Amino acid sequence: MGRHLHPHLPTTESAVRALRDVAREFNVEMVVTDDIGADQTSRRTSAGAFTVLDPDGSLPHEAYVELGGSPVVSVQLYPDDDARITVEGVVFDDVPRDAVPPFVRAVHGGLAHVKGRFFPPGWWLIVSLPGDETYKELILHNTLTPWLSGKVR
Repeated sequence: MGRHLHPHLPTTESAVRALRDVAREFNVEMVVTDDIGADQTSRRTSAGAFTVLDPDGSLPHEAYVELGGSPVVSVQLYPDDDARITVEGVVFDDVPRDAVPPFVRAVHGGLAHVKGRFFPPGWWLIVSLPGDETYKELILHNTLTPWLSGKVR
């Protein structure tokens, strides 16, 4: 568990199952695309054609998850124990796999907000997870979506 209070998710599949629970909790649709094998996953570009296993003999599994409704959320789960989460076009890279379900739960549960700054100028999307864990990313596009506008503090 480390310093965070999230249950350990040892595999991509365990993270997908946990995300299904979150989707049910908030009554949102969920679509999953699985890529299995070293020749299919995005971070294994050096793998030769038809090379399925990693050099250590493991079978890498990557999943792309889209959650319906508002806000627009997608999750790219990598075999390397981390993920990329995109919320309304704002990208959060290198989120630990164990933090993915609480992150999505926080977004759908109202624990995300947008904060503006004059210097340096810009808008930031801030997602607060239980256990004093916070993720913060600059909103790169100039216009806030309706969902992001509704989260301005």
